[in-house]
Amino acid sequence: MGRLTAVSLFSGAGGLDVGFERAGFDAVFANELDHDAAEAWRANRPQTAHVMVEGDIHDHIDELAAFKDVDVLIGGPPCQGFSVAGKMDPNDIRSQLVWLFMDAVEQARPKVFIMENVAALGLLDKWKAVRESIVARGKSLGYKVTYQVHHTPDYGVPENRDRIIFIGVCETLGDTKPFYDKLDLFKASPATARKVILTAGKFGSKENPQTCTANVTLASRPVMRRSPYAGMLVNGAGRPIDLNGIAPTLPASMGGNKTPIVDEVSLHDESIPNWFETYHAGLLNGTVKPGELTVPATIRRLTIKECAAIQTFPAGYIFSGKKTKQYKQIGNAVPCQFAEAVANAVKISYFERG
Repeated sequence: MGRLTAVSLFSGAGGLDVGFERAGFDAVFANELDHDAAEAWRANRPQTAHVMVEGDIHDHIDELAAFKDVDVLIGGPPCQGFSVAGKMDPNDIRSQLVWLFMDAVEQARPKVFIMENVAALGLLDKWKAVRESIVARGKSLGYKVTYQVHHTPDYGVPENRDRIIFIGVCETLGDTKPFYDKLDLFKASPATARKVILTAGKFGSKENPQTCTANVTLASRPVMRRSPYAGMLVNGAGRPIDLNGIAPTLPASMGGNKTPIVDEVSLHDESIPNWFETYHAGLLNGTVKPGELTVPATIRRLTIKECAAIQTFPAGYIFSGKKTKQYKQIGNAVPCQFAEAVANAVKISYFERG
């Protein structure tokens, strides 16, 4: 069997595409509104850069009719309208883009479609009508459609990220059950954050340069939780990383004080506790007052390369634009390893049978 074909919408820098490419799918059409993200997509695919159509998908939706019967249509419409990290506004224009994705399904008539979004869309009663409408729209177009929220660390992603996947399968191919059965084959345990961060190279070197200089300052009124890795011990939304566990969800707003925090000493010597564990314990037992300690110089923010490794992008993957735009491209992406699991489950279930 030769390479399979894909239409990629809301492509971003290409995290979802990486997974499908590894599984044997090649994009014949891709679209992204953000210039820097589109540039990153092209930079990593010089042989097929021409298939990236940059601009508003509203202006290109009719072009998809030229790709009728493509094997898969994939994409993650912007999710801020549904996200608990945003305003959760059903009238947010970004919330409406899931319907444009379904319009694209109608135009391209793929054998299978995969739409990715934030977990809140799949979990909250607030969005029940949206979920049901997506399923109904797919059914009206001749697809069996189901959805499920997935915990991406179950597929080897070293990051606490949950995402919903809607899968639509053309009725002539069967239903969605084979997809879920095969997806279980690709479950894997994630590496620790320490191990993954160290793969990026020595901090401050040419290989892994410092890309975020936002100071780490202690909050005068910390929000305490049982764990030093929860709550808010510092100013800004960036939290320290438990190097023996997995990273927190990397937000698209990284690049400043929302960028997660690393203890460089503990990173290289796991016998030394993370500085924030000691500080947190002192706050709990009253031996330390909020903000009275000086944050060591060895406490710093994640680099772009480290964030890319956590999101399981291939080593050497290129991002484009200013540093904040590169962080955004990474934070907005579907983790590549999870995308690959989804893509392989699709391929085995619907394109390798009999």
